[in-house]
Amino acid sequence: MDVISFGSVFLELVFGPVPALPEPGQEIFASDFAISCGGAVTSATAAARSGAHAGVCTRLGDDLGARVVAEHCERAGVDLSPSVRVQRRATGITMVLNYDGDRSFVTHIPPTPAAEQPELARWTDVVRRSKPAWCYVHAGPGVAQFLRVAREQGSKILLDVSHNEINQAPADVLECIPLVDVFTPNRAELLHLTGAVDLDGAVATAADWATPTVVKMGADGALVCGPDGVVPVTEGVTPVEVADLTGAGDSFAGALIGELLHGAPLVRAVAAANAAGSAAASRLGAVGPVQVEGLSTVLPLVTSLLEAQK
Repeated sequence: MDVISFGSVFLELVFGPVPALPEPGQEIFASDFAISCGGAVTSATAAARSGAHAGVCTRLGDDLGARVVAEHCERAGVDLSPSVRVQRRATGITMVLNYDGDRSFVTHIPPTPAAEQPELARWTDVVRRSKPAWCYVHAGPGVAQFLRVAREQGSKILLDVSHNEINQAPADVLECIPLVDVFTPNRAELLHLTGAVDLDGAVATAADWATPTVVKMGADGALVCGPDGVVPVTEGVTPVEVADLTGAGDSFAGALIGELLHGAPLVRAVAAANAAGSAAASRLGAVGPVQVEGLSTVLPLVTSLLEAQK
């Protein structure tokens, strides 16, 4: 397999845009709505769109979210064979509210029974068995040992991060960075991780790392930081009407891996990743709106109700 994305997946209920977040007891109306899916499936979808044989390693339960993910992956050509099926609710559920050019989330993740194999142990089994050319994974507690196993058996690694992971385990995040081939924080995450007061200071710290670091800058493109200096890359960014920023970073990462698999140098691969990130920001939902078998009669009704509120 060319690339496996490791991590949780989510059913997304996406509203956008709304005028503001609701006050207690207040009802607000969105001008648009979509059902989508996100998490590890987002980067795998972007890699598949780049021509890679991409898979997802996650837990899929007996819930609606798993149905949405499975149906989307079948259409997108994403391989679910690295995933495991469990007889319970396992898919996270996220409500996304888009407003003021950004978004807020309310998320529920079903608890994992103690009797189930820990995900990091299962990931290690999968990477040893499948030997993917690339792994996509988020930094976090215990992830460094998984990365060492992946490197030992020849896989390359693209590492991502979130504010939650930096808040909860900054030392674990920093331990992961030297073990990967590319690290892709966004601007705010890099500032958070380094503790720098401005972007120049944060980039200077990243440039001293042995790992090439690609700083995602949204509409400003990206910065490629490494021992040879800092290269701004704006090629590939296209002006779009932003619908939902959810999944833009994961789409960037998946497209980046796809281009690197094709032999592109890092700077050229980042240009293609910029284009994928722009496209993701123009649609509701991490992978865009999805149709779900059995819900085809519900979605038009929801849309008509939303239109009536305009």
